[in-house]
Amino acid sequence: MNSAPHRSGVVAIIGPPNAGKSTLLNQLLRQKIAIVTPKPQTTRNRIMGIVTGSGYQIILLDTPGLHAAREEMNRQMVRVALESLAEADAVLFLADSTEALAPKKEQRADEFRGYLERIACPAVLALNKTDQLPPERLLPVIDWYRGLHDFAAIVPISALHGTQVDALLSELVALLPEGPQYYPDDIPTDASERFIAAEIIREKIFLRTRDEIPYSTAVVIDTFEEGDPVVIRATILVERDSQKGILVGQKGAMLAAIRKSATVDIERLLDCRVRLHLWIKVSKNWTGNVNMLRDLGLA
Repeated sequence: MNSAPHRSGVVAIIGPPNAGKSTLLNQLLRQKIAIVTPKPQTTRNRIMGIVTGSGYQIILLDTPGLHAAREEMNRQMVRVALESLAEADAVLFLADSTEALAPKKEQRADEFRGYLERIACPAVLALNKTDQLPPERLLPVIDWYRGLHDFAAIVPISALHGTQVDALLSELVALLPEGPQYYPDDIPTDASERFIAAEIIREKIFLRTRDEIPYSTAVVIDTFEEGDPVVIRATILVERDSQKGILVGQKGAMLAAIRKSATVDIERLLDCRVRLHLWIKVSKNWTGNVNMLRDLGLA
């Protein structure tokens, strides 16, 4: 009896901001690798997730949201997302199913077509957040997206609740070429613990601050000392003195809350005690400085 061939390959996850790409990645991996917040453009770097199953291995590339970028950092984020298409054996275009009901949906259609026409390999459309969509509106939404691109499959899902995620996975596996298993079963990502720790700190800043503060911050891990506890020293970059004051908070309350919340998640990640030290540094206009963006891995 001939067994089915082993399939493996790269799937680039692309789509507009806040569609749920990172939530879906975490759902597929059955653990939290990518940070998630309600704010758009949370993801800045390309993050690799590795899903291994019986007879397949998918290397997922979670990318920053595609949007009309004006600032240098945002342009670099969009570039990272689009360049991932060149490496992909298949593309997963993830969209918010409620977008097709928005007043400016035709403007969105033009934006989506501009991105979709760059895809040179088979693509699957995942319509996310269907738990927020009235059931009678689903078919019109599917028809609307079908008019934008010749998708190999269209799968309505809820990344948050895991609805139809297994069906989506099956569609992606079917598009992969025959190939070996590149990574061991127990490796879910190539991201380092330092990188994920920095992302966790940044997530807490996103969740606890508002307006421009989250988008004007970056986190640099200065030292990561193994031991019991693990001792991490990190610097939070901001662009203005006023932003530093907000992050410090009254009598240091905001910074203490960020540190405490991040410590809990990092301890869960590392499965050990963690001592986290945070400092804030003002670096004028770092989001527009290509050299600094390059040093931060964002360019």
